[in-house]
Amino acid sequence: MIKIEQNLKRKRYLFAPIIVIAIIVLFVNLTIRIKYEKFIYPKIENIPKCYTGIVLGAGGSYLLQDRMDNAIELYHAKKIDRFLLSGDHGQIDYDEVNNMKSYFISQGIDTMDIFLDHAGFDTYSSMYRAKEIFQVTDAIIITQKFHLPRAVYIARQMGLTAYGSVADKRDYDSINSYRSRELFANIKACFELFFNIKPKYLGDMIPITGNSELSYD
Repeated sequence: MIKIEQNLKRKRYLFAPIIVIAIIVLFVNLTIRIKYEKFIYPKIENIPKCYTGIVLGAGGSYLLQDRMDNAIELYHAKKIDRFLLSGDHGQIDYDEVNNMKSYFISQGIDTMDIFLDHAGFDTYSSMYRAKEIFQVTDAIIITQKFHLPRAVYIARQMGLTAYGSVADKRDYDSINSYRSRELFANIKACFELFFNIKPKYLGDMIPITGNSELSYD
């Protein structure tokens, strides 16, 4: 009987930290979702006008295609004036941003309205650099619904007047996997914001109101 009680106590000690972590993760995620949901708009006609539309990279996936098309719709609806295409161009043979730029040009967008952020390696870096490098003050963030609460949360915590445009245009494979990753990505975002972590790269300022060619390589 004593051994059984000792085993039960050990199990409680083992499970207690797991339960605490789970509660923290759920609390943070629910707080972000509830608090920032009011800044997210499924319909373009309802979203407030901003100067900049931030398009977050996603490789060559359908996610990115839908984000770009949503951004162009916002532009034609006069909800944004300039695009900030933020993605990973950390290697010569991997270039999200110039591929995005080529698509926008093919859709008739003037290059003067297209700015490139070559070091938007993750959502936090994209928002940090949008504010510090590109001097963005207000923006519509363009990505899928599962990603928007975190993106808007980070941007607004950094002082941007930010809104989210839901870019979902289809059913996505592995959507449950994306949602699951957000649980811990939100915790990471809290940590980065609390400690004001700087991105891997910063650099000279390239104001979004200025010459877009300064952002090209």
